[in-house]
Amino acid sequence: MPRRAFPPPGRRSAAAPAAAVAGLRAAAVLLCAALGAGPGRAQPFPFPFQDPALPWHRRLDDLLGRLSPAELVLQVARGGAMGNGPAPPIPRLGIAPYNWNTECLRGDAEAPGWATAFPQALGLAATFSPELIYRVANATATEVRAKHNNFAATGRYGDHTGLSCFSPVLNIMRHPLWGRNQETYGEDPFLSGELARSFVQGLQGQHPRYIKASAGCKHFSVHGGPENIPVSRLSFDAKVLERDWRTTFLPQFQECVRAGSYSFMCSYNRINGIPACANKKLLTDILRGEWGFEGYVVSDEGALELIMLGHHYTHTFLETAVASMNAGCNLELSYGTRNNVFMHIPQALVMGNITLQMLRDRVRPLFYTRMRLGEFDPPAMNPYSALDLSAVQSPEHRNLSLEAAVKSFVLLKNARGTLPLRARDLPGKRLAVVGPFADNPRVLFGDYAPVPEPRYIYTPRRGLEMLPANVSFAAGCREPQCQQYSRAEVVGAVAAADVVVICLGTGTGVETEAKDRRDLSLPGHQLELLQDAVQAAAGHPVILLLFNAGPLDVSWAQAHEGVGAILACFFPAQATGLAIARVLLGEAGANPAGRLPATWPAGMHQVPPMENYTMEGRTYRYYGQEAPLYPFGYGLSYTTFKYRDLVLIPPVLPVCANLSVSVVLENTGQRDGEEVVQLYLRWEQSSVPVPRWQLVAFRRVAVPSGRETKLSFQVAAEQRAVWAQDWRLEPGTFTLFAGGQQPGQQTRAPSEVLSARFTVTGAARPLRGC
Repeated sequence: MPRRAFPPPGRRSAAAPAAAVAGLRAAAVLLCAALGAGPGRAQPFPFPFQDPALPWHRRLDDLLGRLSPAELVLQVARGGAMGNGPAPPIPRLGIAPYNWNTECLRGDAEAPGWATAFPQALGLAATFSPELIYRVANATATEVRAKHNNFAATGRYGDHTGLSCFSPVLNIMRHPLWGRNQETYGEDPFLSGELARSFVQGLQGQHPRYIKASAGCKHFSVHGGPENIPVSRLSFDAKVLERDWRTTFLPQFQECVRAGSYSFMCSYNRINGIPACANKKLLTDILRGEWGFEGYVVSDEGALELIMLGHHYTHTFLETAVASMNAGCNLELSYGTRNNVFMHIPQALVMGNITLQMLRDRVRPLFYTRMRLGEFDPPAMNPYSALDLSAVQSPEHRNLSLEAAVKSFVLLKNARGTLPLRARDLPGKRLAVVGPFADNPRVLFGDYAPVPEPRYIYTPRRGLEMLPANVSFAAGCREPQCQQYSRAEVVGAVAAADVVVICLGTGTGVETEAKDRRDLSLPGHQLELLQDAVQAAAGHPVILLLFNAGPLDVSWAQAHEGVGAILACFFPAQATGLAIARVLLGEAGANPAGRLPATWPAGMHQVPPMENYTMEGRTYRYYGQEAPLYPFGYGLSYTTFKYRDLVLIPPVLPVCANLSVSVVLENTGQRDGEEVVQLYLRWEQSSVPVPRWQLVAFRRVAVPSGRETKLSFQVAAEQRAVWAQDWRLEPGTFTLFAGGQQPGQQTRAPSEVLSARFTVTGAARPLRGC
């Protein structure tokens, strides 16, 4: 649901307040004195655009006015990647090269050198913790900035050396088999939007003048598969109803604008016949017109070339340049070609299909971003300029990676109190860790992963070997595809064990960019490995660890009494083994409290066609009557919780008013723990189709054993808005649910879900009228 927009970064900072300008002038005077400038000496700033005392818009006007058409073209045509970047220097103005092609999904990915690897995005979403996402993004920006400072100092401007991130990924996990589910924040637009805001603000930092790194929200829009099954993403046309577009595929991106993101990336696909990167309705009417975005739009890699070569929407690169630039695209990220689409802009200028003013307007937010990154100010003014390589893989960041992994794990099953294991019982015990994910570092990271030093990587085996137990190991399969399976190896390790830990899943060999899955099955012989291990365990505790993004059919394990516990680990990255050891023992702060950010279907009969973009039957909001294997928002704990005293104030409210909610949460178990409190809204009467119910608030909260806490929430009026050719608020009756999960689920946590009704009075009206 939409929320009221804040001024975008460009508009908010167009002209500094008088006091701020005066302060900057004073700082500039002091800086001049330090540099030896004074009466009768040359000023330290050869050009006005370099003068930090001037307002941003004056500096931009000066800079853009000095660039020739040819220089302007190169700035929009050299977004990368490979041989296409960086944006070239302008030596006569003292402007250095700049590479726009940087990936920061959960760490400094694909850049030269080491970096801390945080859990994959979908695992971070499972934490349901905006505060944690903020810290992960901020740590990521610190490392990106520190490495950039080093790169710039040594004249390195290749791919992934810049400060402008193609992150976060805000596409909705609308289909369980999509190869890129792992990069998303799950299936819910509200959850995705809340986490997006934290990521953007964490990445860009809180300095009043400078951003640490710039965020870029992608892939805009209606992009959620297929990658390659049944057709290629490079030519796919997503046919979407306006209502689904507005209520599912756009809200989280609007939240990205409100958070202050400096860029968006337009996606490969068409939207109702028009390529996203040439879609004026998307890039100009909605993004800039309705939402007030003033940053830049960069194409996905090769997306502009594919407008002609994949979609056959245009006939020439010249025609493509005209269509995409006029639609609102600022920067081309090419496949690596030099004579790419935007290099045909000079011809369009001559023909009058693109105006010189439009070209300047498209370049303007590129240099505004670089200014806010501090490029044209004296380095001494920018505290981020002091970051060096000592910040990379710091103890603080490694500890944060471990904390994030621990908080991401979702306990799916825990029969007969299988977990936690008791540390005092472990000495002398035999523990078997088996499966293709047990000791293979490569498969634990997922896509777009930073590369840490090997000494900081803990596989499940390495982590469990730190426990006071005798650990045996058998892979059974060398790779997740598990085409070749050694039953004897697995049975030999398991038969002698007192506790068995089985590590199964997918990995990027099974699901990733450009690779969808064909079904929900455990890959290859993995199910056979699981069944053989359970049989060989002969009643000893069996713990199944799952490393995947897209849901898996583990119904056999869920139903079989021989599997005591199932833990969804996603792709936890470098701290995997340490986090597993902590959670299996239930150490302080390691009581699992992750919740599923997406629904796990009960079988392929619940999986609709990938290429059909209706939301009917998809995600918890429209799932249908048959129960899934595991619902969105589900997860167990080592302790128990009780909810009581749900209060809605006021119970009757005007159509434009907000609702205040309070509820008491008590930890009734024997262990300290965290709970994810979830509030869902149901429309009892609506003039148009709406979700079954919608998440409208959540909070991850720690509650000591035997203690209780009263929690307060606010549900804004706009969260009740429905799409009826515009966002509208309607009177009627609504139900508010509060608990640790969705209401009415077959697979559920033991705590209750409370509900209360409230009434909205008055006449229906447009949301913008409130």
